[in-house]
Amino acid sequence: MTADLLARSGPLQSWTDRFAALPDTVQVVATPHVAMADLRVDPAGPAAADVAGFLGVDLPTAPSTYVETDSVRVIWLGPDEWLVTSPFRAPRALEAGLRDAVAGRGAVVDVSGQRTTLGLAGANARDVLSGGCAIDLHPAVFRRGAAAQTLLGLTGVVLVALDDTATSYEILVRSSFAPYLASWLLDAATEHTPT
Repeated sequence: MTADLLARSGPLQSWTDRFAALPDTVQVVATPHVAMADLRVDPAGPAAADVAGFLGVDLPTAPSTYVETDSVRVIWLGPDEWLVTSPFRAPRALEAGLRDAVAGRGAVVDVSGQRTTLGLAGANARDVLSGGCAIDLHPAVFRRGAAAQTLLGLTGVVLVALDDTATSYEILVRSSFAPYLASWLLDAATEHTPT
């Protein structure tokens, strides 16, 4: 049997039933196999413009922000570093397209296997996050377009606000820490579960 015939599985594949048992006010959904690439370029250089042409959106230059199109999200990680994610593109295709755009004027690394993605939504989503995250999650501060590298339940994550009402987030966590974080989220959600 070759590796091409093996079924892909995510680190949280066996957690689906536990997530489904959560109340509507705290919903968790695992989305494995999202294409991700770490991008390093000079934001003022021609490579950044070529990358923007490939992605269809300019690279964000404000700290702790992201920009997106219908098929790609670009998260600011540092003055010359971004995480490019897409659930619609194959990892190899995303990396190859970015490499072609950069054309040796920066660096691109496929990090798709490094992290898994968790969606957290519901009226109590912010409350759950606040129990293990030190950043200000009030929607006046952390709203759609905001993203931050932070600790959540002692685990390093990239936290992305998906709306302006503090009810929808995306959490990118290292795959090896995903079961721990999933367990932490389930535990944190228990106080919002009707008895």
